[in-house]
Amino acid sequence: MRKKNKQSIRDVRDIFGISASPPGDACDNHTTQEEKELPVVTKTNDASLNSTTFSDGSQDEGGKFALSSSGSVPILETIPDIPVHSNGSADPGQAVQSAVSDDDYLEKNIPSKAEELSFEVSYSEMVTEAPKRNKFKKSDFKKEDYILTKFIVQKTRFGLTEAGDLSAEDMKKIRHLSLIELTAFFDAFGIPLKRNKTEKVKGRDNGIFGVPLTVLLDNDRKKDPGVKVPLVLQKFFEKVEESGLESEGIFRLSGCTAKVKQYREELDAKFNADKFKWDKMCHREAAVMLKAFFRELPTSLFPVEYIPAFITLMERGPHIKVQFQALHLMVMALPDANRDTAQALMTFFNKVIANESKNRMSMWNISTVMAPNLFFSRSKHSDYEELRLANTAAHIIRLMLTYQKMLWKVPSFLITQVRRMNEATMLLKKQLPSVKKLLRRKTIEREVISPKTSKVLQKSPSLRRMSDVPEGVIRVHAPLLSKVSMAIQLNSQTTAKDILAKFQYENSHGSSECIKIQNQRLYEIGGNIGQHCLDPDAYILDVYHVNPQAEWVIKPQPSF
Repeated sequence: MRKKNKQSIRDVRDIFGISASPPGDACDNHTTQEEKELPVVTKTNDASLNSTTFSDGSQDEGGKFALSSSGSVPILETIPDIPVHSNGSADPGQAVQSAVSDDDYLEKNIPSKAEELSFEVSYSEMVTEAPKRNKFKKSDFKKEDYILTKFIVQKTRFGLTEAGDLSAEDMKKIRHLSLIELTAFFDAFGIPLKRNKTEKVKGRDNGIFGVPLTVLLDNDRKKDPGVKVPLVLQKFFEKVEESGLESEGIFRLSGCTAKVKQYREELDAKFNADKFKWDKMCHREAAVMLKAFFRELPTSLFPVEYIPAFITLMERGPHIKVQFQALHLMVMALPDANRDTAQALMTFFNKVIANESKNRMSMWNISTVMAPNLFFSRSKHSDYEELRLANTAAHIIRLMLTYQKMLWKVPSFLITQVRRMNEATMLLKKQLPSVKKLLRRKTIEREVISPKTSKVLQKSPSLRRMSDVPEGVIRVHAPLLSKVSMAIQLNSQTTAKDILAKFQYENSHGSSECIKIQNQRLYEIGGNIGQHCLDPDAYILDVYHVNPQAEWVIKPQPSF
């Protein structure tokens, strides 16, 4: 009787409605090739988790439960089996409050406090100081085991620095330092970071699809010198945002094949000449071509050669904080074009996820659909390796979407290392003798030994210029404002926004200067840094002590 009356096990396709599709023409009701290739099991449990309503009436955003610093708590164990529709949402007639109550969470000791994250200490040093017994903790990679921790990054007195706030020369040093740090980070876990050779594909020199990001940006900068994200990609974002954010399954459907093919040919031929008519394109075709744009890049947006190390790291089951630190270093090691494009892409995807109740595109749905387009390898792999790659890539995208606001911040310990490198370079240039001195060996030896001469050699023009300004006083230049220069006495509480406010007050007597100051930022230029756009909350006296030879300039901050 027990066997006879036993309830049949529900199929995952009945729960999530894999075969269901939104109304539309026949051309639009096709499932994408990427979704066919990925196993269905990777999409389970997330929709019901994301749609869980708490007893206070609030709804969880993408499963980002706040956890304690001691580790993750499997929240799925507290959620009983409740009726759901084919789309994964809870039955409106079922009271979800009875399923998950405040008492249940209190019994599981799930705190609401977020964990603090520090950018001041090297990540590899943090891992080295961790207990060795936790290094080789084995665990299987399962999506439902990862309940993402909420992190809070406390601002130091130097503020926080975005990747775009530093000069190109300093960001190049950041990339090299990040790769060294990433190697040391994995080495602390006993994981060798080997760059697996990937098949090199030569990209096209013209057109849109299959063209390297750097080539596209070079063409776009002829129109807009300050652009950081390809203009065609920005257009795709705009088309989807216009009318597609609430369209159900926006990134799961393939659109009309004939129209997509026509638009691709026209974009390749007409976009650079500004002759393509965007008003005739539907948001669905724009979403399909956005995926094709990344899938057809000569190399994937994210370096797939580091994936094996990430797979090994995640299979050992470290805390989400460790995974975030590894991902943070990988993002900092990306080329400028890839990093800026990835930042714009994740910002766009979060707008799509914000409309999940209407478009049915949860964080895990987006991650699963987009993983094959953003992490791909043209090398041959076994089915098992392909599965591991797909799962790990989807989890990495999920981390990027969750910690979008923190991933693009440059860790302060990397900026400190860049300052030391620049100081060493300046010292080397000062000690480098000229050709005439090389021909006069005795003169050189006398100049090196003589303390008076060595002081003269070490005193740079910027130091002589700074000697005219008293200690603790900086001269700020604002070439685009009517008040072009001002000497400011610093104290321990003077911030960058205080200096901007002072310039705004001094320039408020003009006609339009009050409007101009809104887009201005204070920059630290020269000394031991190339160029640094300062956080408005940065304490300038602390920055001054670190870099006394810097010049201070107020100018507009570039945008994408």
